Amino acid sequence: MVDRRPLGQRNYSDFAGRYSARLATQPWNAYYERPATLSLLPDVAGRRLLDAGCGPGVYAKDLRARGAEVVGLDVTPEMLLEAHARLGPDVPLLRANLERPLPFAYATFDIVLSALVVDYVEDWDALFAEFHRVLRPGGTLVFSTGHPASDIEVARRHGDPDTDYFSCTSLVYVWHGWGDPPQPIEFLRRSLEDTLNPLARAGFILDHVLEPKPTELFREREPKDYERLQRSPAFLCLRATKSD
Repeated sequence: MVDRRPLGQRNYSDFAGRYSARLATQPWNAYYERPATLSLLPDVAGRRLLDAGCGPGVYAKDLRARGAEVVGLDVTPEMLLEAHARLGPDVPLLRANLERPLPFAYATFDIVLSALVVDYVEDWDALFAEFHRVLRPGGTLVFSTGHPASDIEVARRHGDPDTDYFSCTSLVYVWHGWGDPPQPIEFLRRSLEDTLNPLARAGFILDHVLEPKPTELFREREPKDYERLQRSPAFLCLRATKSD
């Protein structure tokens, strides 16, 4: 039988507990992607922030501590249970599919954050149009995604060596370091132009591009990967603004 659940839910329904237990200190997240992505945010104190694809609530917890008024949404029920356990009742959490219109009115948020989530969504034109709609004029979108150069290398090494860089293609990559058994994760990889142009079409102004380098804490935990990531990034972190 074909599993018609959204891609993110298919990936994480049976993996949410292990993912939540390790995310706060897992080197690739805690000491590489997460500090880079969070560095792009403006001052969040007193701002209304949507954590789009909040997962188990690790980013939301940090941002709440900084004074943000956080709303989290995720497509995976098991992830929302993990987030509720981490955040308590004071952070509203909603189940929503980023492949569909968001359940918010126009100009609801000052900031939208979406960390390593958009790789599970095929139609970025529709997604960024929704992010644009729910942001207030002058609002900020910050998101992270797989780096196109890294993803095509992974696709050709672990999938089809003739993968077309310019086509949006599905790729399954097996994650290690999250406990046993290793976890296969399916995501969508795309070219740089298909990463950036949907932002412009939605009406965003690209403000900052960050190809992150790993932190010293990452070097302590993953010295071999540290040297590789110093030369070639695995992620791409972007900040864009909704024009007034």
